[in-house]
Amino acid sequence: MECWSNKVAVITAASSGIGASLSVLLVDHAMSVVGLARRAHPVDKLNSEVNGTGKIVSRKCDISKVDEIEAAFEWVENKFGGTDVLVNNAGTFAPGKITDATDGKVSDDAILLTIDVNYKGLIMCTRQAVASMKKRNFDGHIININSVAGHYIPFHSDFNIYSSTKHAVTAFTAALLNEMADAKRKIKVTSVSPGLVRTEMTIGHSADQPILEPGEVADTILYVLSTPPNVNISELEVLSTAEKKL
Repeated sequence: MECWSNKVAVITAASSGIGASLSVLLVDHAMSVVGLARRAHPVDKLNSEVNGTGKIVSRKCDISKVDEIEAAFEWVENKFGGTDVLVNNAGTFAPGKITDATDGKVSDDAILLTIDVNYKGLIMCTRQAVASMKKRNFDGHIININSVAGHYIPFHSDFNIYSSTKHAVTAFTAALLNEMADAKRKIKVTSVSPGLVRTEMTIGHSADQPILEPGEVADTILYVLSTPPNVNISELEVLSTAEKKL
C-alpha cells in the first residue's frame, strides 16, 4: 500500500456499512479519505475509530443528484488536489414487485431512486474521477461495489430491479476497462461483488444464514488496492463461507 500513501480516496456512502469500515481502514493505511454521504455527521464520527494521525473528511452529497456529485468532486479538486482512488460504494434496495401483476408493487420513486443511486450516480462519479486522473496524468483506481446479484438473477421476485442495476454495473465496469485500454491509460478498474453483507439493507435476514461483515469486504478492497501497478483485478466475488445464493 506504499504507493497510495497520502493519496486521496473518495468513498461514496461512507456513513455506514462497507463505506464506513473502508474509510477507517484506508486512513489507517496512510491514505487521505473523503467520505461522501447524505449525512456528514456519521462520517465525521468515524475519526474516533482511526488509529494514528490520519483523518476522514466528510462531504455532504446525495449520489442520486448530478449537481451535488459535480460540486463534491470540484470541492475535492480544490481542497485536496484531485481524486486518486474512487470507491463507488453507494447502493440502495427497496423490496417489492416491479409491476402490479401481483401484490406488493414497489413505488415509482423507489424504482427511480434505485436506478439513480446504483447506476446513474456510479457513472457520474466515475466520470468526475477519471477526469481528475487524466488532468494530472495519474494512474488511479476505480472500484465499483457490485453484488453477486450482478451476475445472476435471484429467484425471489422482491429483488425487482436491484439485480438489473447491478448487472449494469458489471457491464459498465467491462466497458470502462475497454475504454482505458483503448486510451492506453493504466487506470485500474475493479468490480467487487459481495454476497450478503451485514448492512442497513440486510436488516432482518435469517439468523442462520451466513453473512459477511462490512470489515471483511473492506479487507478485500484493501487487497485489490495493494496489487502491483501492472496487475488489475477486474472482478472479485466475495461470499461468506457456506453462503448459498438466493
